[in-house]
Amino acid sequence: MRMSPPAALATRAATTVIMLALLATACTAAAPGGQPGASAARPGLTRAHPCPGRPGFTCSYLAVPLDRSGKVPGTLRLQVAAAGNSRARLGTLLFLTGGPGQPGVQFVGPVAHELRPALGAYRLVMIDQRGTGGGSLNCPGLQRQMGESDTLPPTAQAVRSCAETLGARRNYFTTADTVADLDSLRQAMHLRSWTLDGASYGTYTAEQYALAHPGRVRRLVLDSVVPQQNVDPLYVASMHRAAFVLRQACQQQHCGYDPATELAQVIARYGYSVRIFDILVILSIIDPRLSSPRIGFLTRLHEAAKANPGPLRNLINGFYGGPEVRPQTYSSGLHAATLCADIPDMPWGNASAPQAGRTAALARAVRRIPDAATWPFPPATAGAQGVVAECRYWPPARPDPAPPGRTLTMPVLLLAGQLDLSTPLPWAEQEAAQIPHARLVVIKGAGHSTQLHSAPAAAAAQTFLLTSGRAVSPGRSR
Repeated sequence: MRMSPPAALATRAATTVIMLALLATACTAAAPGGQPGASAARPGLTRAHPCPGRPGFTCSYLAVPLDRSGKVPGTLRLQVAAAGNSRARLGTLLFLTGGPGQPGVQFVGPVAHELRPALGAYRLVMIDQRGTGGGSLNCPGLQRQMGESDTLPPTAQAVRSCAETLGARRNYFTTADTVADLDSLRQAMHLRSWTLDGASYGTYTAEQYALAHPGRVRRLVLDSVVPQQNVDPLYVASMHRAAFVLRQACQQQHCGYDPATELAQVIARYGYSVRIFDILVILSIIDPRLSSPRIGFLTRLHEAAKANPGPLRNLINGFYGGPEVRPQTYSSGLHAATLCADIPDMPWGNASAPQAGRTAALARAVRRIPDAATWPFPPATAGAQGVVAECRYWPPARPDPAPPGRTLTMPVLLLAGQLDLSTPLPWAEQEAAQIPHARLVVIKGAGHSTQLHSAPAAAAAQTFLLTSGRAVSPGRSR
């Protein structure tokens, strides 16, 4: 559930992916985030300097304790980028990236470009959340196997090796820990309140912060929404939504057949259900309309339905043969440490559940899924995809503490891409139903991370951000 690059970068990424036989999913190394024995620092920003390659922004560092209880020693140094207009008329806008696993500072340029009308009135701030960027958690085996994917399943050995590498530190990368870091940043910047804009997993972080500190948040933009409660780790809604996405693409391309039915037939004949699902999730980020002739997903699927699986098999193999993804770009280790602690509704319960009963609990949960709920994928795909696969093998951990609040009381804009399979539209609808002052805008023809890909989404966000006062017109628009 990561924030995707802006449209030009996404197009370039898709081209590179095909030239190398498609999208990257792999690894390299990074230095650990904290130094054992370091004392917790009072909130403050240090080592201010011009951000390299980002004119008008100052970079600095925020020191935060690894464990705020003090039982486990260590200090993390988080990089922060802030625009120079410190007296902006509407205050500070904190933009939160996704994952979990993405850094923030490297996205300053694209975010500033896409939201530039609103940023005349706001001071943009971005942060490398704990475990990302220069302090990324590095688990080489897991990084090689998962890269930037949420849904590609890793091996048990890679997951267990990652947990062993991180040791006791793995318990201190929950969203609640990040929320505490963000409030330290607010204090370090001497802000009474600010506005938050989150993309993908950044929406969940923004929600949790706003629930914990409602008086500190003026407005909230949630783009590609992860619900604050009852997140489905089995991805049932995404699998079912795939039929709509495939049929929309077929309608646009006048393909003359039903690609959803063909997908169900191809999976029944050849398998590949988890990998095809993972590819469709990724394509909803880089090519949501499935229109790239270089990728040619519908054409390859149609050939497989006609008993020629070669082109589809080449696509599947190519997707997992690209260049390595460095943990400084996206940390699979942080992804596991955070998600496996955050999600309280795994089939086996929360993060503290013993490993012994997890496999049986997952099998029971999959058996309860009706065939129609995940079609055109079989229900077994839900139990084999990456989120439950990695958390099934993750050792019992400290569960993410729940925030004190249950309702977001500030004005909230929710943006949902019509073709998003990473954070599907039903998730945004679920979240909007819980918020008194919410407006849901569905972006037709868009996929994941709408503000950086869709002019209507960016315009909707800017209109909302520039609206004075607390009023918001609740409801839904397309």
